[in-house]
Amino acid sequence: MWWQIVRRLLIFLISALVASIVVFVLLTLVGDPARTILGTEATPQGIAEMRHQMGLDRPVITQYLSWANGMLHGDFGTSFVTQLPIGPQIGERLLVTLWLVAGGMVVALVVALPLGTLAALWHRRVAGWILSGLSQLGIAVPAFLAGILLIAAFAVELGWLPSGGYVVPAADPIGFLKHMMLPWASLGLVQGAVLARYVRSAVLDEMEQDYLRTARAKGMTVWRAVIRHGMRNASIPVLTVLGVQMITVLVGAVVVEQVFVIPGIGSFLVDSVARQDRLAVQGIVVTIVVISLAVSFLVDTAYALIDPRLRRR
Repeated sequence: MWWQIVRRLLIFLISALVASIVVFVLLTLVGDPARTILGTEATPQGIAEMRHQMGLDRPVITQYLSWANGMLHGDFGTSFVTQLPIGPQIGERLLVTLWLVAGGMVVALVVALPLGTLAALWHRRVAGWILSGLSQLGIAVPAFLAGILLIAAFAVELGWLPSGGYVVPAADPIGFLKHMMLPWASLGLVQGAVLARYVRSAVLDEMEQDYLRTARAKGMTVWRAVIRHGMRNASIPVLTVLGVQMITVLVGAVVVEQVFVIPGIGSFLVDSVARQDRLAVQGIVVTIVVISLAVSFLVDTAYALIDPRLRRR
């Protein structure tokens, strides 16, 4: 088991290294930050001086090593455009996005686990067909559209919740919850509908296994047999989908952040791209990639903890 963890950790580190190189090279080819900052009236001499001040006249490999070494020490550099440190801004915005993603995934699990299990146990009943149809309908609705519908219903018509904005949880916990309930619901309901389909499929597969037939032959009800013996095995494929969904929500949070005016990492990325702030874009993209790789690493490690067959193997 420990060798599997070490091997996956090495894969994670190599993947992060390759991703940082790819991001740096691609954004280096996009344009010249010195020309962007000075504008269209800049002279060649002025551009050359600006490039020297920004360190862009050094070899590309030297620029990359300097940038990567700074990131390893928590220094993402200073923005060419705003002249502000990038690292603290990424940390502050990332925390907001992590609150959004965590709350949305909690809602997704609360929705998917019971509904998916019930849809599997009632798969020959009308109630099971209705649950499957609702989950299929939820899959067809994008998160931003769900957010707009929730705003129209609960913020505009009923006036129960604010339509957008963000409150720091330490400053006002109640206000934080009120502002995040609609974003969490818009993410969680859509992702919960997707996850419920996989939960249903996984539970149905386990219901056909011999060990569950044996448990039922010994007098257990279907509910008790599935919950006591089947859920652990059914959680393995669901865990894979959950990891992929967390990465999808993290990357796609920019849309929900725009709908609800949440100052997260996605909004920061959009603003940096609009300002053509290359160094900020590099730091944000690499941060998102590393977090996505870390989620995949944790999911792979969790397999060995859930399934003893992988530990023996």
